[in-house]
Amino acid sequence: MATFKLVINDPETGRSYQVERSWEECSFLIGKRIGFRFAGDLIGLPGYELVITGGTDKDGFPMRGDLPGTGRKRILVSKETGFHERKRVRKKIKKIRGLRRRKTFRGNVIADDLAQLNCVVVRKGPQPLEELLGKKEATSSAEKSK
Repeated sequence: MATFKLVINDPETGRSYQVERSWEECSFLIGKRIGFRFAGDLIGLPGYELVITGGTDKDGFPMRGDLPGTGRKRILVSKETGFHERKRVRKKIKKIRGLRRRKTFRGNVIADDLAQLNCVVVRKGPQPLEELLGKKEATSSAEKSK
């Protein structure tokens, strides 16, 4: 549990940024649910406000907002989050209406064994996210060498 990945989506620009933080910095999120709003100051984004929209655990199982608790559950899903009505029939993938399947999902509460957490920016801060989280421009180092 050395690092924790946060995927932060900016709906205005349509860009997403992946940030790795230590568990000590993100320990305040443990026990919170999907839809929880928190200040970006806590993870190094001054002036921003973020909301949790989902995530995945260390084995790749996605979180689901309507499933209570922290554990995994196998539920029957049909045309909802995490499942599309498609099935391979005679070497072709076809859409079959009414198809249901039992799949494994995580609950909506954040626990220790999450690997990634998805967040969306609700309120912007004074500096753009690209400056705070984006990659440094490679052109500036190329100009210095000229």
